[in-house]
Amino acid sequence: MKVVLAEKVSPATVAVLQAESGWDVLTHDQVKNLPEALADADALVVRSAVQVDDALMAAAPKLRVIGRAGVGVDNIDADAATRRGIVVMNTPGANAIAVAELALGLMIALARQLPKADATMHSGKWEKKSLQGVELRGKKLGILGLGRIGLEVARRARSFGMELLGHDPFVSASIARENNIRLVSAEELFAESDYLTLHVGLTPQTAGIINSTTLATMKKGVRIVNCARGELVVEKDLADALASGHVAGAALDVFHEEPPKNSPFASLANAILTPHIAGSTSEAQEAVGVQIALQVREYLKSGVVQNAVNLPSLTHEEYQELAPYMTLAERLGTFLAQFPKGGIDSIQIVYHGRLGELKTDLIRNAAIAGVLGHLEQVNRINAASVAAERGIRIHEEKKEAPLGAAGSVLQLSLHTSETGIAASGAVLHGDSPRLLHLDGIDIEAPLQGTLLAIRNKDVPGVIGRIGTILGEHQINIANFALGRADKKGAATALAVLQIDGEVKESVLTELRTVPAITGVRQVSLPE
Repeated sequence: MKVVLAEKVSPATVAVLQAESGWDVLTHDQVKNLPEALADADALVVRSAVQVDDALMAAAPKLRVIGRAGVGVDNIDADAATRRGIVVMNTPGANAIAVAELALGLMIALARQLPKADATMHSGKWEKKSLQGVELRGKKLGILGLGRIGLEVARRARSFGMELLGHDPFVSASIARENNIRLVSAEELFAESDYLTLHVGLTPQTAGIINSTTLATMKKGVRIVNCARGELVVEKDLADALASGHVAGAALDVFHEEPPKNSPFASLANAILTPHIAGSTSEAQEAVGVQIALQVREYLKSGVVQNAVNLPSLTHEEYQELAPYMTLAERLGTFLAQFPKGGIDSIQIVYHGRLGELKTDLIRNAAIAGVLGHLEQVNRINAASVAAERGIRIHEEKKEAPLGAAGSVLQLSLHTSETGIAASGAVLHGDSPRLLHLDGIDIEAPLQGTLLAIRNKDVPGVIGRIGTILGEHQINIANFALGRADKKGAATALAVLQIDGEVKESVLTELRTVPAITGVRQVSLPE
């Protein structure tokens, strides 16, 4: 085996690979021309500097695995790797403690004005009276995102006597209870926190989540820490809140542009700025290096795939049969995830008919990836492990196809502490994913494009009113599916509309004002 380490890693990382008899391990200082070095390589290990694009992979016809010593894989073309049958692995969580420790350190620095204390002492001043701080003890710490890093922050913050609030729709109530975290809505988190620390990935839902609107709902004197992604914050809005004193302090390790140019925080004394060093500890860098070396070694020796970020290799025939059902599962999961209130505790998947004979691990992961799709870097490989980390139980069952039903039907149910919802779907016409059933109502609708799911009382005039409102806003209905059920003597109806383009929030609000309409959800799926 030949392994190319294209960037500098710790001696312990190199030692893991060099311990294998007969392996040729090429370190970064031995690589003069990377494409030439990869011509006969089985594995490539990188950090963040080397751009692993399709052209570089083309120079490596034997390459089987790319290992990223770290989390982000923006420098690796994972789609190109998948097409070439190359597994891409990363090391999520290996630097969680380093990031958590910096977040706590920044909170202390904000509370005790440590940068100012240090600067005045270095300038020969003794300004003890002006440096009175506050304690962390007894303060409410809001943690936005309860993945590995968020939970590590919570565990450490408890020792300071802080009251822990958390928001993460994809973590179970049991995990929160185990860590003494009170789960709240995002609105409650912003309104109640004395300190707010961000630990979510960048998604369309989280981009710019700290903005003038959310900042206005926060307590005067709140302190904010961001060691996650710079794009979570609208920088001008936070800078204005710091300048006005509404936000007492902010500690930022990440920025929209790195390194920052003309940063609005540069002149603010109540902003602590660090150059993206949260994961930059000797221990963390060694941990991610050793972890990726172990993962690469196990894959090359035994085919064990850990922390992969792309699909595994399949025979052409297997892929042809599985692909439509993986698409169905993921879209059904994305669709259903719009409905539950509260954190998801469990996901149940039932395979009817021929589905039960296939490699359901991939279908299962596709469904989970759809449900957890708002989380960063959740995919069909790591979805089950992400769910397990968040305390979400997965139940699977295989049954014969219902009499008279399609030959292969996938049923998916989501359960929270408050409620549950179920749907089923099938693949029709070879590759068309279709919704067959939603929460007790039979309905057939396409699972593609922009969909509106509208619940209403089964009374006259509702359909016409929906059509009128959408027509007045020049919104074209491509498909209109209807279903109805009689629940406890009250007739209810369900409409699933496929729409050309997106629907503005103002239009959804107008639909919700129709007296007979009890719920409106918009879901965007691939075409």
